[in-house]
Amino acid sequence: MHKSERLFQLVNLLKGRKVAVTAKQLAEKLAVSERTIYRDIQNLQTSGVPVEGEAGIGYLISDCDLPPLMFSVQELQALLIGSRMLSAWTDPDQAKHAQSAIAKIEAVLPNQLKQLNDTLPYYALGFSHDETCQTHNKVLREAIEAKNHLSMTYKDVKQETSERIIEPLGLVYWGGKWTVIAYCLLRKAYREFRLDRVVSLTTLDSHFEHEANKNLAHYIELVKTAACDKENI
Repeated sequence: MHKSERLFQLVNLLKGRKVAVTAKQLAEKLAVSERTIYRDIQNLQTSGVPVEGEAGIGYLISDCDLPPLMFSVQELQALLIGSRMLSAWTDPDQAKHAQSAIAKIEAVLPNQLKQLNDTLPYYALGFSHDETCQTHNKVLREAIEAKNHLSMTYKDVKQETSERIIEPLGLVYWGGKWTVIAYCLLRKAYREFRLDRVVSLTTLDSHFEHEANKNLAHYIELVKTAACDKENI
């Protein structure tokens, strides 16, 4: 690993941490000696990077504006693929931001990589994500961010319609269909609702708060536990 690449990785490991990382931990992470870490820390401090700490205690970088780090070709590919997916499968606002990100990435690519986005073998086609789904996606995203209750008219697999008040917690894409993970006030439990079965959504003025047993991370843990239990049967 070149020194410049190692310094970039070192900054990434230290930036924004609340707990200091020891030179030994950094050395193990970067597969170098502790002496090399001490030299690198000194080089960063000399260059003006606000590395705080000392030997034997640990190091971290306080909140600050640092210049953007260089991406590898593989990292750029991942960013472009992710941006394509956002552009095709989310709402118009997110699609616009994704397309802007693609343009910015392409603008800074070296000449030999200018055609990177055109030659990627991954495509995200949004034929099944119609205007209604895009609108619902935006309403849900904004409600999730603002923690707003939603009034929803929903049609289930039997084509039976119901009215729900939900607390939207997250959106999950299942490779063709979006699902909103929500806490349903009617059922007093987590529920999954497919976006293509949502008839209408209305954002309410009331708000909700996440709780220890009512948030997206908790729901995911329940799903993981259930999947593990099923495998062990």
